Amino acid sequence: MRALLLLAMLLTRAGGILPAAADERPRLAVIVHGEVPAADLSLGELRKIFHGDRQFWTGDLRVVVLVPPAGSTERAALLAKVYEKTETQYRHYWIAKVFREEAQSAPQRVGSSRAAFDLVRQIPGAIAVVDAARVPSGTKVLRVDGKSPSDDGYPLR
Repeated sequence: MRALLLLAMLLTRAGGILPAAADERPRLAVIVHGEVPAADLSLGELRKIFHGDRQFWTGDLRVVVLVPPAGSTERAALLAKVYEKTETQYRHYWIAKVFREEAQSAPQRVGSSRAAFDLVRQIPGAIAVVDAARVPSGTKVLRVDGKSPSDDGYPLR
């Protein structure tokens, strides 16, 4: 019995008969305030927003970037897929950007997905990434490169 359990665990990790290994990587959903005039962003546009290179949606509607807390799976996925940086590189990037006065401040860190949902609903122009499995109904979720978090080929996985 113990040998069968061990074999099943090994096959799961190796991508064998059990599909659970693919679900270990979180799918991020990009959520925004309801007034944000966008429904779809390219991954390149998303990177510009999270890097602070695009600071306004339109007119005077300022982008307010909210990021997950350090150590969370959402933060790790955001760093890997959007920032393409380690945690240390991310921190140094924002210190330098603020020092050079290219941004007023680094993105605001939120303590949880629930806090991100609440802040995105309250702050015009807010954008955040959260675990797609936890997005409450009624939340505005952007497509990335024309794909929703549930679509095959979604880039934020």
